[in-house]
Amino acid sequence: MTNFELIKQFYDYDGISGLLERAVKGESLNAKDGLELLESRNLALLGAAADAMRNNAIGDLVTFVVDRNINYTNICSSKCKFCAFYREAGAEDAYVLPVEEILSKVDEAVKLGATQILIQGGLNPDIPIEYYENMLGAVKSKFNVRMHAFSPPEIVHISKLYGASLKETISRLHAAGLDSIPGGGAEILDDRVRNSVSPNKIGWDKWQEVMLTAHSLGIPTTATMVFGHEETLEERIKHITRIRDMQEKHNGFTAFIPWSFQAGNTELSGSSTGVDYLKMVAVSRILLNGFIRNIQASWVTQGLSMAQVALNYGCNDLGGTMIEENVVRAAGVAFHSKNMDEFVHIAKKMGRPVAKRDTLYNIIELY
Repeated sequence: MTNFELIKQFYDYDGISGLLERAVKGESLNAKDGLELLESRNLALLGAAADAMRNNAIGDLVTFVVDRNINYTNICSSKCKFCAFYREAGAEDAYVLPVEEILSKVDEAVKLGATQILIQGGLNPDIPIEYYENMLGAVKSKFNVRMHAFSPPEIVHISKLYGASLKETISRLHAAGLDSIPGGGAEILDDRVRNSVSPNKIGWDKWQEVMLTAHSLGIPTTATMVFGHEETLEERIKHITRIRDMQEKHNGFTAFIPWSFQAGNTELSGSSTGVDYLKMVAVSRILLNGFIRNIQASWVTQGLSMAQVALNYGCNDLGGTMIEENVVRAAGVAFHSKNMDEFVHIAKKMGRPVAKRDTLYNIIELY
């Protein structure tokens, strides 16, 4: 008897077991089904089903990547209400990092074992086009790291600077050293929400266009979701199903990363409990299983203990060690960078094997 079947005997109290049985057997659930699951209070059964699906899809292996998140500028014209990181161009603490400083940060990260550099920044209208290509080329010429860089809003912003199409822009960045694209700027893929919390940022269809263009060029990306602000439960499910629809075209998403909104120092209010977070990762696994293999736990927003729990609710990956992280920290969340030993420790305590991976989820070392 599986753990799901065992728990179902004791926790089948709100009628979702039939949906979950279909999902565990490999059937894709629709948006109506997903909403029913998200509205359920049966966290134990949701978690057991998501855990069974994770085990069937990928086994018990827990993975992580050693990386550094470098924010090259905090000057941003988007001015999203949920962001505590951005600054006006004339602000005292506004900055643009010189390429030489970025190289120094990459050097520090590589010496600590980093294989991935995550590069993201604000939509700064005063950065010349050459800066992006020079940055990528300089890093790739000196270091053997994967450049996981520039979220879709940045790609659109850069394309306007180029005066070029998205395809040409992504191709030029790829030629300069871009290896993959992070899924930032997704927030909630519904324009009702986006027009409220980030009216100056691209709409959801443009986010989709960037990702599908990258995928068509053979460039992998991740997908994210920020929940717990102004969206409805229906809009959360719409976000997930839209990601799933995109994945059916080119299979270009390597991972899905849902994380809860952090309201500190922002213009929005919002709160998300640990239960809400676990329900979201479980439903993400249930709806995306068979489409996206890796579901990432967000220790950066939830803390390492909750990320460990999420490994029993459908997640299989702990993300990066984040030698540096600035955006979430600006919202007042201070979960500091982790070392490999901490990730290995929490996985081993669960009796799970654990491995260091690269950006594409190739295993580098088992522990």
